[in-house]
Amino acid sequence: MNSIPQHQVQDLEGRTVVITGANSGLGLQTAIALARRGASITLACRSAARGATALETVTTRVPGATVELRILDLSSLASVRSFAADWTEPLDLLINNAGVMATPRVLTVDGFEQQLGINHLGHFALTGLLLPYLRETPAPRVVSVSSLAHKRGTINFDDLNSTTRYRRWTAYSQSKIANLYFTMELDRRVKGTGEQLLAVAAHPGLSNTNLTAGMGTTPVLHVLGGFFKLFGQSDSAGALPILRAATSPSASGGDYSGPDGPGETRGNAVLVAPSPRVLDPVVGGRLWDVSAAMTGVTFPDLPAA
Repeated sequence: MNSIPQHQVQDLEGRTVVITGANSGLGLQTAIALARRGASITLACRSAARGATALETVTTRVPGATVELRILDLSSLASVRSFAADWTEPLDLLINNAGVMATPRVLTVDGFEQQLGINHLGHFALTGLLLPYLRETPAPRVVSVSSLAHKRGTINFDDLNSTTRYRRWTAYSQSKIANLYFTMELDRRVKGTGEQLLAVAAHPGLSNTNLTAGMGTTPVLHVLGGFFKLFGQSDSAGALPILRAATSPSASGGDYSGPDGPGETRGNAVLVAPSPRVLDPVVGGRLWDVSAAMTGVTFPDLPAA
């Protein structure tokens, strides 16, 4: 497993970080890199067993690391609320990384289509509930991990939960463009208050992680999983844009980081351009309002821009 070049990660001594989906892949590699730079890391994981393995991996790779495991299931708003209720300290950095991709149609315990529920709504709620603790630090940052698939995405307000017709890749692309609409709208609303919080996003290019494990076992999906394994860059390389978004001292609100290689599939982390659609404040504001209604998390102190 390749290591992440440490010159690309600034010193984070004393900074407190929450990373969702940190039990493997991009989240785990991000945790290792930030722990090496002195950050205090909370691995927010759904599985206690896999989270414990990740915790051991971080402490083995980074002796003396300050790292803990807390259980968080983004498919359950009760779990999101419980995680936030147990949080009591200032928070410098929230990395909304966890996700599922192109899964069969499954509903969360709250009745949301799984990809929308985990990839977008769970993180929307988590960010809102942790916002008071982010505000207790001088330069807080929220990083949302999107995907190249967002470029094919649209928000179907008439059928957000894909009840009329479910296409797994359409639902995935919708959830990933939702990550970017959320980032841009959060940035607009924060700027309206004059606060210092930065809302930024990143995508890992084509990365070989276990994200394909939940797609199912049809022949087509088996071939696709093999394609990711054969042509995808390592999870440590895929984490570089996340690290850039999380730590770059020159970052501005609304920045989007990704690889600089062909088609943004691999390479060094640089500032890249999202689909222009995500800059639409009308769609962004509407998705925000709908997400607040669906989750019950309203961000009352962040009025519309």
